[in-house]
Amino acid sequence: MNLSLCILEISVVFLGLAVLLLDLWTPPAGKRSLGYFAVAGLVLILGGSFLIEIPQTPETAFTGLFVHDGLALFFKRLFLLTAIGVLLLAREFAPRIPTGISEFYTITIFALSGMMFAASANHFVLAFVALELIAICFYILTGFLRHRTASLEAGVKYLILGALSSSFLVYGMALVYGTAGSMSLPEIAEATEATRTSPLFQLGMLLILVGLGFKIAVFPWQFWAPDVYQGAPAPITAFLAIGSKAAGFALLLRLNLSGLPMPADLLILIAAATILYGNLCALPQRNLKRLLGYSGIAHAGYLAMGLATGSQAGAEAILFYFGGYLFTAMAAFAVITIVSRETDTDDLSILYGLGKRSPLLALAMALAVVSLAGIPPLAGFFGKFLLFLAVLEQGPNFALHYLLAGVAIVGVAISIYYYFGIIRAMYWPRRTPLTSPIPTHLTLQIVIVISILGMLWLGMLPGYLVEIIDQSLNSL
Repeated sequence: MNLSLCILEISVVFLGLAVLLLDLWTPPAGKRSLGYFAVAGLVLILGGSFLIEIPQTPETAFTGLFVHDGLALFFKRLFLLTAIGVLLLAREFAPRIPTGISEFYTITIFALSGMMFAASANHFVLAFVALELIAICFYILTGFLRHRTASLEAGVKYLILGALSSSFLVYGMALVYGTAGSMSLPEIAEATEATRTSPLFQLGMLLILVGLGFKIAVFPWQFWAPDVYQGAPAPITAFLAIGSKAAGFALLLRLNLSGLPMPADLLILIAAATILYGNLCALPQRNLKRLLGYSGIAHAGYLAMGLATGSQAGAEAILFYFGGYLFTAMAAFAVITIVSRETDTDDLSILYGLGKRSPLLALAMALAVVSLAGIPPLAGFFGKFLLFLAVLEQGPNFALHYLLAGVAIVGVAISIYYYFGIIRAMYWPRRTPLTSPIPTHLTLQIVIVISILGMLWLGMLPGYLVEIIDQSLNSL
């Protein structure tokens, strides 16, 4: 047992417990400010993560259940950055939470710990425990606004469908264990060819894909996402869009890089269907969070393109895409959190005239949707470029990759229409907009400015992140 390898996870868990204990001695008027304590703790943990070196070869703890390598460290830093942004949004959102704001912060931190354990899962048992920790936290956070029917409905839907997906995941793991005789990913990868080609083993891996497919919201397991995105509090929607999706892809990448890839033809079909479904269903949407829910489905399809390649270039593209998606989604949900507080609605009409009411918020949202559409010189463009490059490189080996690239191009063209509908609402509204300026707290101004700079930096100077990703994957 080597506890030092999981020092980041231990620190996050203790931080969550500290917030919970401080709540006992904090007067009601000061509970909202506990968010700053939580953010400060996560900033220190994130800073400490850069003192941890990427090992030359993966190191394991807890008899091989937990692995420390470059891939895990990359995702942990991504999760920490995401949680910092989410907690800052949560502090802005706090007046809309009647009771339990400290518990809201604490459960968010515990969800973060689950994501970090998932990134280091080297065994199906740890993977399942980490995913269930994430899921249970999100069940609570999604339905946290008990006075809103939409939030309760989203929480119940997520609970029922999440439990169903967990059953598929457990059954798949049981079948793999029954045929391979182990739940350790490296040991399963070393199983004989006869074992890995047996129908029961392949059925088990398919059921695992079903369970993880729910977590990352790819077709045909995506149906929960729009309702949950719409009903959940805006900061939690951001956490779902970035953190939960990244945790699922971290596990799928771990399977791929451990020598347990999913069938390429199946992943190509899933990616293509997900891209088309997400983009086509986003076209008629008027609710901003629901629109971004369908957009998130489409982006899961783009990320699945990297998995379908089965190559290191595809893995590098996925990691870079998440780096850009972090800043892009955080900017979009920060704007929604601020603008929706006046009307308590997420309809597209809340953006009418935003260009005059708050130029900073309008700029942030405009750059976010342009980046999501994949237009240069923002991060989303370079992320999509790397994914397309990885897919086209595999075309000579498997012609279906060319078809996937064509479908993705169609998806990008469709997305431009509804993304630019958001820009039109902000700068050229169809009806007379409100004219009162929107006050923005300094903390959220900092979040928005950092998000804008991150989108521009990764779009125009991507070399630094690409180098970090190369170092992370070369250690595997």
